[in-house]
Amino acid sequence: MKTTKNLISLGLVLTGLLLPQLSNAQKITQKNTTIIISGTSPMHDWEMKGSTSTFTGIVAGNAITNVSLTVPVKTLNAEKGKTMEKKAYEALKSDKAPNVTFTTSSINIGKSNVTGKLTIAGTAKNVSFPVSVVKKGNAYIIDGTETVKLSEFGMDRPGFMGIKTGDVVTVKVNVVAE
Repeated sequence: MKTTKNLISLGLVLTGLLLPQLSNAQKITQKNTTIIISGTSPMHDWEMKGSTSTFTGIVAGNAITNVSLTVPVKTLNAEKGKTMEKKAYEALKSDKAPNVTFTTSSINIGKSNVTGKLTIAGTAKNVSFPVSVVKKGNAYIIDGTETVKLSEFGMDRPGFMGIKTGDVVTVKVNVVAE
C-alpha cells in the first residue's frame, strides 16, 4: 500500500513538473534561411548559396527539440555559373539523394555544440559542431558552421577539365525561425 502511495505521489510530482514544460512548448519553422557552402580548387575558391530549406523544431524551456533541416540540393546556386552547379549536383548525387538533411534531438539556446545526423549524397554520418541560438522577440536565430570532407560522404570531388576541387568544404547555415 505504501509503495502504491509513493508511486502515485511520484506521478503527481512528475506531472506537476513536466506539464508546464509541455504547455509552453512552441513549434517553430523557418522564416528565412541562408546556406553558404565554400571550398577551394587549384584555380580559385568557390561558393554556392541557397535560401530554400525546411526547418522545424519545438521550443521547450532552454532548448529546441526534434530539430530537422532539409535543403533541396538543386536550390543551391554557384557564383561561378551553371557548369559549376551541374558538377556540384552530380557530386551531391542529386538524382538519387535530392536533399541534404540534418536532424538532432536537441539544440540548446545560447552557444553550445550540437550533435546530430548529417546526410549528404545519401550517406548519413553523426557530426558535432558549434552552434549559436539567440532568441530575439518571437524569433530564434540559429547559426552553425561545419567543415565536411566530401570523401567521407562517398562523394567524388567536382572538377572541370581535370582540375578538381578540394576535399574539404565549409558549410555555414543561418536559420531564422518563429
